[in-house]
Formats: sequence, C-alpha cells, structure tokens
Amino acid sequence: MYVRDAKNRDEVWLLDHIEAMGLDDAAFRSRDYVIAVDEETNERAGFGRIRVHKTDDGDLCELTGVGVLEEWRGQGVGAHVVERLVHEAGDQGFETVYALTDGAEYLAQFGFEPVETDALPEKIRDRLATKRDEVGEEVVGTALDAAEFSMPPRFREAFKNAAPAAGDGESEVEETAEDFGIDPDTATYKYDTGR
Repeated sequence: MYVRDAKNRDEVWLLDHIEAMGLDDAAFRSRDYVIAVDEETNERAGFGRIRVHKTDDGDLCELTGVGVLEEWRGQGVGAHVVERLVHEAGDQGFETVYALTDGAEYLAQFGFEPVETDALPEKIRDRLATKRDEVGEEVVGTALDAAEFSMPPRFREAFKNAAPAAGDGESEVEETAEDFGIDPDTATYKYDTGR
C-alpha cells in the first residue's frame, strides 16, 4: 500500500465515493486529494484532501473529505491518508491543520485536539456552522500542530499488510445473453439477425 496524489483520471472515482459516503465535496478539485492505493492490484482504498482557505490574516488549512472504502477499513488506510495530508500541509508552510469532524476520537490518536468554537478562526467557524447544518450538531472543531503529528505503530503494521475484506468489494456482474435481448434457447449463433 502507498498514498499518492490524485490524478485527473481519479476524478469520477472520487466523486462517486465522496457522494456514496456523504462526505464534504465543497470546492471540489481532484488535484487537492491524495489516494491510498494497493501497489499489487492498483485498487484504490481511501482518500482525503486539504483545503486552503484564503483570509486577510493569512491562509488556513483544513483537513477534510477523508474516506476509506468499507472493505479496507481497520487496516491503517485512513491513518496513512491523514499522515500524508498533514505532511503536505507542513510542506506548504502551515503550522496548524484544522479538521471539522463528528469523529474527533479518531483524529485524537494523531494529536488533533478539540478547539472551542469561539477560539477557531472566523473562516473555520463559518465552515463549522455549515458542516453542523449538513451533518449534525456533533461536529466539532479540532486542530493539530503539523509538526506534532504522531502515527500509532499499530497503523503502520496494519497498513503494510492491508488487503480488502473478502466478499465486501465491488464484484463484477456476469452478463447473460438475456441481458442483450437474445434467447439462448432459440438463437442459432451469437449475432443471429433472424434472416
């Protein structure tokens, strides 16, 4: 497994899974995302992005839209997506990374701490109000000093051996002759035109 920057060809896949998971797609740009990929099968397992908010007092960085496909959950995929995003934020000069989430306990494992609403920058407070309207009042603001990110060792080990759970993946549907309007009992060959 590894995490890479999203490519243009990932856009439809991202939008489909963002919608299916009910995640935030505000100001969507595929190039803002990273994707966790199985290096053997090239199967995409998870994704997330950082969103930069321009303000008069300087730019702010928000971690958002983190999702892991169900068959890949519990194997460190989300942790490695978060790690990559936090490192990218640090590389772009952001000291603080904000996240607005209803899963604060998950992000706490990496060092994100809850922030009182009044202590959040105005732009992030506005985003919090929007997310609470969309998701629910349980959404809270969290923040992390990018240099303080910490990856629990169990996630590193799980990620090394990550594999989709059997039977939960997208299975290919076998098409039959009837799907194409062909009666297999009376057709003399595959493309019978009836002449």
